[in-house]
Amino acid sequence: MSVLLQISDPHFGTVQPTVAEALVQLAHAAQPDLLVLSGDITQRARPEQFDAARAFCDRLAIPAMLSLPGNHDIPLFNLWQRAVSPYAAYLRAFGPLIETGLQTSAMRVIGVKTTRRWRHKNGEVSAAQVERVAAELQQAGPAQLRVVVVHQPVMVLRAEDEHDRLRGWEPAVRAWAAAGADIVMGGHIHLPYVCEMSSRLAGLDRRIWCVQAGTALSSRVRQEAPNSVNLLRHEPGQPSCWVERWDHAAVSGRFELAHSSELMLDRSPAG
Repeated sequence: MSVLLQISDPHFGTVQPTVAEALVQLAHAAQPDLLVLSGDITQRARPEQFDAARAFCDRLAIPAMLSLPGNHDIPLFNLWQRAVSPYAAYLRAFGPLIETGLQTSAMRVIGVKTTRRWRHKNGEVSAAQVERVAAELQQAGPAQLRVVVVHQPVMVLRAEDEHDRLRGWEPAVRAWAAAGADIVMGGHIHLPYVCEMSSRLAGLDRRIWCVQAGTALSSRVRQEAPNSVNLLRHEPGQPSCWVERWDHAAVSGRFELAHSSELMLDRSPAG
């Protein structure tokens, strides 16, 4: 079995130290194979915030990591740097590349940079990115769970979150589903949920799941959602996988299992 830990929106610069220590404990106990850091790593894209984030990720002692910058990881007030080298601080800590992938015998994970230097919050996926990810999905083995990672959500459950949805989400979801994607994983709105998209998008004839993470470490939590992370578990070749949401409990000072969802997968006879 492969285990993936998804951390999103930690916003280093607003991190709660006790929550960070609790997450280290969870990671050491769960011993995931893969770490996905799905954006908004920092609060203001400062070098010292990226350094703190990288040091924290190293403490988790997870063998492989895929990270993506979020909108907070581009300088907001330094317009010259935003125009000329918006990802310089990110790449110094998490480079040398922005779009990377990971795989084990049980999972293939593909990262997509959805931030744009001239967009303050909204993300976007281009036709070239959609095509590139689809081609990589088609190279996945029949036993692998196929996961695409973005920052902004491809599916929202509430009307008030619609303005935060990824620009270009619909052609992306349709193309990636057709290419075999099982999950599109994101963050950005600090609200954890799991939803099956073919029931919400007409004409999508293959089951594909949206898995959203809350903020892992930041004090910038929603009233209805505490700090949380996701653990994704998959056994190679199995017809389902499991997503566990772990919430930080103030009483115990630990991350505790809040909800577990079995995600059924669509598989043709060839995989």
